[in-house]
Amino acid sequence: MEFKVENFELEPLCDGQYIRPMFAKFELNGESRDWELLKIGNSVAILLYNKDSNSFVCVKQFRPAVYLNHKITYTMELCAGLLDKDCSIKQTAKEEILEECGFDVPLESLEKLTAFYTCVGHAGSQQHLFFAEVDESQRVSSGGGIEGEEMIEVVEIPVEKARDLIFDETVATTPGLMFAFEWFLNGKQR
Repeated sequence: MEFKVENFELEPLCDGQYIRPMFAKFELNGESRDWELLKIGNSVAILLYNKDSNSFVCVKQFRPAVYLNHKITYTMELCAGLLDKDCSIKQTAKEEILEECGFDVPLESLEKLTAFYTCVGHAGSQQHLFFAEVDESQRVSSGGGIEGEEMIEVVEIPVEKARDLIFDETVATTPGLMFAFEWFLNGKQR
């Protein structure tokens, strides 16, 4: 899938659906301070290992912020989504896997690895990281995200090429993807 970007424009955002720009004023150790920040929601991400192909199931997608700052037209990421539904974190992970990657994974197959904070300088959101093994019998669609809202390409990264991707600065990856790959390569395989 190619991502062809045209007519990219910026407008001020006063009160977005998912992101709210804020200006914080506070005192820290008796000194007045101020800080620009964003109020955003927390998220979930899932490292999917396809045992039939010995590969990681990832998503490739256009991210406007990466394009704006670096003119890179796609990122390579874990399957992920916002915690904006009225259900458990684990249920959200299951739904994101189905929506983005096309696998129907039982809840009990999802293993919680950890939670960490992202964009700590301006957003401070928390991401919950899960792991799941899948096989081709669980593939029920081609994935790709929500039609009309997301443009996602499902990409399988062979395990033997994962470490190369971690250190390939020509591909825009996320810290969550890099951490998850390292977790798998340094511990899960043993």
